[in-house]
Amino acid sequence: MQTRLALAYAAGVYAAGVFVLVCVAVPLAGVQSTTPKGHPPSGAITGTGNGISLPQLLTGSAVALVILIPVALALGWFVAGRFLHPLRAITATAKIISAGDLHRRLDLGEPTDELTELGHTLDDLFARLQASFDAQRHFVANASHELRTPLAGLRTLLEVALADPDADADALRSTCEEALALGGHQERLVKALLVLATSERGISRRDTLDLAHIVEGVLASRRAQATERGIELAEHLTPAVTAGDPRLIESLVANLIDNAIRHNHPDGHVKITTQTSGTQVTLTITNSGPAIPNDQVQRLFQPFQKLAPDRNGRRDGYGLGLAIVNAVTQAHHATLTTSTRPEGGLSIAVRFAHASLVSA
Repeated sequence: MQTRLALAYAAGVYAAGVFVLVCVAVPLAGVQSTTPKGHPPSGAITGTGNGISLPQLLTGSAVALVILIPVALALGWFVAGRFLHPLRAITATAKIISAGDLHRRLDLGEPTDELTELGHTLDDLFARLQASFDAQRHFVANASHELRTPLAGLRTLLEVALADPDADADALRSTCEEALALGGHQERLVKALLVLATSERGISRRDTLDLAHIVEGVLASRRAQATERGIELAEHLTPAVTAGDPRLIESLVANLIDNAIRHNHPDGHVKITTQTSGTQVTLTITNSGPAIPNDQVQRLFQPFQKLAPDRNGRRDGYGLGLAIVNAVTQAHHATLTTSTRPEGGLSIAVRFAHASLVSA
């Protein structure tokens, strides 16, 4: 690369030198050709020195052009090296970073030009990659912990049952029921992880759908649970037609409603509305519940994040519900808005583009 650039720069310098010599030599040659032969007329002013002959002029020009070749090559090599220095720094640092040190940065500094702008862009990219890998490691660690807990409990349960020589049919049946409960817990966790992974991967299909119909279907399967916990469900559903993956949007609605019911208090309420406003359709879910600090809201949309280890005495959540909501929202290029309520609880609004604006 440096050789090619050096040759290009040397060619430019050499061409400029030839142009300068031509501009100087041609007028001198013209002056030499118009010099009169013989004696000058009486009274004319004559020079006292000898002029430059045409052969001397051509010889001097040829020597200058020969000397200009190494000068142009040296100057081209120097300029090419200076030009490629930031690229070499970028390449060397990128090799180090690719080896696993994501904390390194280029930090090209001044002067500000196209290469330093490229360096700043790569620094931003490396920062995003570092954040992504850190989040991935954190997610894997949390997922491993959540999956290991029911497995360890199941193993302990079975070992205790096998170690009891006096275990009767009732005791074994009770052990089997507890094992099934632990298996169900693990199955729901794996299903939630799969939904989260599918959401983060993006969507491969877009069907026209009505949010109001999806909300009606989810509410029908959640009313008994809400009634058991003393939660009042209220809905105001108007047609809200958008386009997207029906399974993922149904998962978004289900997780929002489940979160609103689970993190509520007895005699609380959940209000669900769908509406169309201009080019957007909006799903809004508002619920009562414990007060949530404003600086903790965004953290709840990360995987395995909870406001407290056990917000109200139950351990039926995994900290994945709102993370799935966030991933589905991003996959559909929708807008997620969350606000805390002074009296407690959350208000979450998801705004999708109208179906007429979403390309298939």
